Amino acid sequence: MFKLSRYLSPTLVYLCFITVVNASETMPIEDYESNVLIRIHGSNTVGARLVPSWAKDYLAALGMDNIQQRELDTKNEYAVEGNFKGQNYAIHIAAHGSSTGFKSLMSQQADIAMSSRQIKDKEVKALENVGDMRSFSSENVVAIDGLAVIIHPSNNVNTLSIKQIAELFSGNITNWAQLGGPNQEVSLYARDKNSGTWDTFKSLVLKKTGLKLSSEARRFESNDELSDLVAMDTGGIGFVGLASVRNAKALAVSDSGSAALTPAHLQVATEDYPLSRRLYLYFPEKPLNPRARDFIEFTQQQNSQLRVDDIGFVSLNPLISMDKEQQGPQVYRDLAELGDRLSINFRFDSGSAKLDNRAKRDIQRLVEFIQKPENKDKSIQLVGFGDMKQTQERAVLLSKLRANTIKSALHKKGVSSLAVAGFGAVKPVASQEAQGRTKNQRVEVWLLDKSNLEAAAELKKNTNHIELSDSRIAYF
Repeated sequence: MFKLSRYLSPTLVYLCFITVVNASETMPIEDYESNVLIRIHGSNTVGARLVPSWAKDYLAALGMDNIQQRELDTKNEYAVEGNFKGQNYAIHIAAHGSSTGFKSLMSQQADIAMSSRQIKDKEVKALENVGDMRSFSSENVVAIDGLAVIIHPSNNVNTLSIKQIAELFSGNITNWAQLGGPNQEVSLYARDKNSGTWDTFKSLVLKKTGLKLSSEARRFESNDELSDLVAMDTGGIGFVGLASVRNAKALAVSDSGSAALTPAHLQVATEDYPLSRRLYLYFPEKPLNPRARDFIEFTQQQNSQLRVDDIGFVSLNPLISMDKEQQGPQVYRDLAELGDRLSINFRFDSGSAKLDNRAKRDIQRLVEFIQKPENKDKSIQLVGFGDMKQTQERAVLLSKLRANTIKSALHKKGVSSLAVAGFGAVKPVASQEAQGRTKNQRVEVWLLDKSNLEAAAELKKNTNHIELSDSRIAYF
C-alpha cells in the first residue's frame, strides 16, 4: 500500500503509516478541505521551491495521490496537498523570511522553521521553553547554498572582493567604471529585512567592513524576482541564493588573503566559497507535532538530498571531485595528485574542538559512502587546516588534532583512515576575524586508491619536516 522503502527506514515507515492514518484525529483542520499535517514557515530561499518539492515527495512516500501545490491567498504561501483513501491532507508553507519562521515557532503557528542563516541568540532565548534550539535534534542543516552576487550578463566585471561588494552596496562606489567595468551607473537590488539571505549578506559583507546598505537599494521578498530584474538592468547588482541566479551572471568572490572563488559545486559544498551558507530546518526539542520530525528526517535521506541538486542548491551527499588544481604548499599539491577530494569539509563549533551539527551527520554520511562496494579499494586521508596562532608550529599541531578528532569519530563507526596530515594556517578560505577563523578551522577529506598508498607513504616519509615561512613544520 505504502511506497516508502525508497525513502525511509522500516521504523519510520511504520511511524509514517501511523501518523497518516491518525491524521484526522490529531491534526487541526483549517478552513478549507484539508487536514494540515505540518506547518512550515520562514525563509523564502528554502521555502520557494525546495521545501514544496520535499513536501510533494513526502506525501507521495506516504502513499498519497493527486498531489498538487496551490497558492494560498497570501503571496509566497502554499498548500501542498494529497489524497489518501478519499481524504485530503496538506502541508502548509509560508515563505516570508527566516525571522518569520522563528516568530511562528514562538507563537505556535508553525511546527518547523525554515532558515537561511543560523538561529540568533535572542531567538534561542525566546524559544528556550521548547528546548535548546541549537541542539543536534533541533538544528538541522538540510542543504548548502552559495550567496551569489549577481550582475547583468553583459557587464565585463568578473571578480570582486568582499570589500568591493560592500563599497558597492553602501553607495561608496556608484559607477562600474570605478571597478574596470562599463561607464554605467550602479543600481542596487537587495533582499528585504525579514530575509535570512539579507541577514547573511549583512553579516558576511556589510558588518565585516563596517558599512551599511544604501537607502537607494530596492528591497525584495523574492530571490527570483530580484534576480530577474538584475538580469534586465545593465547597471544592476544584487545577491540571491544559488538556486536563483537564473539569467543573471554570478561573480567570483574573494575574502582577505584568500583566492577568488565562484559559487561552483565543490567550493559551495565544502563551504570554502566566501559567501557559502547553510540552509536549515529548526524543530523544537519538545515538539507539539512529532510528525514534523518525520519530515525533517525524510529531508536528510540520500534520495531526498538529490532533490536539493535538482532545485539548484548543493546537496549534502558526498561527491568526488576530479579537480587536481590545488593551491597550497608543494607537499599538499603532491598529496592531491595522489587522491581525489570529497565534497565534505568537517568543521567545529566556534571556539571548540567539538564537531558542529552538520559534521555529526557528515560522519555517518562518510561512513556510508566509504562502505559502498565501488569504494572498497579507497582509503580516507584526513587533512587538517586552521587559523593563524602565535606560531605556525602551533597552528599545524592544532590542525592535526582536529583531523585526529575526525579519525577517532570514524574509528568508533568501524571505519579506519590513514595517518592524518596537518597544514596549519596555509590555504585560508576566509579572513582571520572570528567568523572567518571558524571557517578556516576545517578538515578536508581525500580518497586514495590502494594503488597510490605506497607513493603516499613515501611522500610522508620524505616530508617529516618541511621549510615554510622560515620555520620547520611537521605535516605528518
